[in-house]
Amino acid sequence: MTMVDATGASVDGGRSSRLPVPPNVPVNNIWSVVVCDTQTRSVLQTDQERPTDLPTNEDGPSTCISAPNRGPTATTGSRPCPGWFAIIRLYGSLEPWFDKTWRLPDIKPVCAATGGGEAV
Repeated sequence: MTMVDATGASVDGGRSSRLPVPPNVPVNNIWSVVVCDTQTRSVLQTDQERPTDLPTNEDGPSTCISAPNRGPTATTGSRPCPGWFAIIRLYGSLEPWFDKTWRLPDIKPVCAATGGGEAV
């Protein structure tokens, strides 16, 4: 679980952020990233009817982006949200999770001036 980004700042729905998910998530079953509202501590309620499958990037990892709107940083994995925090859930975790040879990177703020492609 995390409530801060790579810079140590609280994640905030007013700014765009991305969570790069490395390939080969070490699970036997499924994994998910759950985004929760900081006010209610419950799963974030959005206008989306169901969860979004994250696209796979050319280099393998998926990226989950939160954005204040569906502007230039939006992807199929993008969700508009207020204050939030993220929890990764692994069902049937494998050894690389326990021995920490596979790690989820920090949430990265996205620089709006670059069109959302680069973290600051």
